Amino acid sequence: MQIPFYPTDITIAPVTAKDDQQVMDLFNHYVEHSFAAYPENRLPCEAFGQFLDMCRGYPFVTAKDQSGKLLGFALLRPYHPMPTFAHTAEISCFIGPERTGKGIGSRLLKHLEEEARGKGIKIILAGISSLNPGSIAFHRRHGFRECGRFHHICRKKGRYFDVVWMEKELA
Repeated sequence: MQIPFYPTDITIAPVTAKDDQQVMDLFNHYVEHSFAAYPENRLPCEAFGQFLDMCRGYPFVTAKDQSGKLLGFALLRPYHPMPTFAHTAEISCFIGPERTGKGIGSRLLKHLEEEARGKGIKIILAGISSLNPGSIAFHRRHGFRECGRFHHICRKKGRYFDVVWMEKELA
């Protein structure tokens, strides 16, 4: 397995209300230009509140450069509301397109894994578009394995695609 490079010139910190515009701009980049984010159309800045609600009590963090520019964000959220699933969380991670492959996602993932362990989370799941091979490869490099696939359940930009489910057991 390849050892990830962890850049030191970035700061990882919990998301704040002031991050709303930068987070939504980054998310909407992937809405408009890829299959990594599932909405068909841009989401308004007010949708940031839905992100906060969805991961309440779970880590939601940003990676920023020294000037405060958002480089990426990542969050964990409950996989299922039933208490019997409390040890399982789902991850989402988005890195600025000009900054992918530079170790930022690795740093964010490592941070989320540490926080997850502190919450008693044992399993992290990732639901990834089959049209996002970079994300599938990233997760595989970081110890995730494919555990399922829902065939042709998404349709965006006139194309049907699968959702690939990957999982990682935390030690």
